[in-house]
Amino acid sequence: MSLTHVDHIALESKNIADSVRWYANNFKCRVEYQDNTWALLGFNNIQIALVTPGQHPPHFAVVDRNVVNLKSKKTHRDGIHYTYEKDPDMNVIEKIDRKTK
Repeated sequence: MSLTHVDHIALESKNIADSVRWYANNFKCRVEYQDNTWALLGFNNIQIALVTPGQHPPHFAVVDRNVVNLKSKKTHRDGIHYTYEKDPDMNVIEKIDRKTK
């Protein structure tokens, strides 16, 4: 049995540049992407997305290759298809059609 792949966790940041600097100074991670509204940090076993408040809900993302076939799918600016859903406790889970890297 193949386990579900958790691709990333998204956390809100009031200042992307400050947060990227903090993570880079405190952990061994790569800055995969950064602009004023979001950043993607690569760790050995997962990625962390930093997003500005209101841009995306705090969530974790799992790879689900069937997302590409959903009529409700949306597309991120990097071309990855996604959809959001909520668990019974209203936590947001993003399903994406492929790994971000």
